[in-house]
Amino acid sequence: MRALLLFYNKFTMPELPEVETIRRGLSNKILNKQIVNIDIKKPNLVRNKVANFKASLKDNAILSIDRIGKLLILDLADKNFLLIHLKMTGQLIYSSKDDLIAGGHNFPSVDNLPNKYSYIIFSFADNSKLFFNDMRQFGYMHLVNKNIKQKIKARFGIEPGTKNFTLRNFRAIMKSRRGVLKALLLNQQIISGIGNIYADEICFRAKVLPNRTVDSLSDNEIKKIYQTSQYIIKKAIEKRGTTFSDYRDAANKEGNFIKFLKVYGRQDKKCLVCKKVNIKKIKLAGRGTHFCSNCQK
Repeated sequence: MRALLLFYNKFTMPELPEVETIRRGLSNKILNKQIVNIDIKKPNLVRNKVANFKASLKDNAILSIDRIGKLLILDLADKNFLLIHLKMTGQLIYSSKDDLIAGGHNFPSVDNLPNKYSYIIFSFADNSKLFFNDMRQFGYMHLVNKNIKQKIKARFGIEPGTKNFTLRNFRAIMKSRRGVLKALLLNQQIISGIGNIYADEICFRAKVLPNRTVDSLSDNEIKKIYQTSQYIIKKAIEKRGTTFSDYRDAANKEGNFIKFLKVYGRQDKKCLVCKKVNIKKIKLAGRGTHFCSNCQK
């Protein structure tokens, strides 16, 4: 069996690059497969009436998988949509006799499936399965129609790498807001997909302290933050996101962004760039925040 495993730090919610990696991996395996059974062991993870949820999905098929921010959007054959959010501890695992593709939280192991955290299980006509595991039960599935899907998508802000993420739009957001820079970068209703890891790395590469107020930023600093957001997210997607456990893909090659982290998770270690001071960690916007007091101003 070939295995493609993508796991994240147990304290970190998957961010845009990680969810995009899951989207791409699943898109190669589950499209157009008939769903023959749905086993739901924790109804609280479904935001519909369970009977309606199961009836709508049985004999249905997934035509495509989209994403906005950290939310997966599965386009179904009956014109409805299945929304999936992993939150902090969710896992999505596709298993067949030939393949194992897993993404999400790094616990529990996916060696023996189903396990006690396998709360939703999709069975396909070819005997392959899709497991939704969630140790802390923060994630969810939500079956919606096109109108509701559009309303939910409208709640998300502009996203790095998309056509709406222009310097003009980004600058307009920065000029119209107040508060701390990192809090703005984490606000999914303003900028979608960026989480704690990448917010820290974006601020570092832009040479701007994460606790700066937005109204203190110069036009040049705003431009740097914009450019860096594009670069960091693109690079992280190329590297299949940031993983914090041993990971090799089906070709037995390492592929993760952890090697490129400059500040996140490096508190009390010497800065890799200036080599003059140790990386500091503070609490900001409710999250652990890493920065170099010498490189960032």
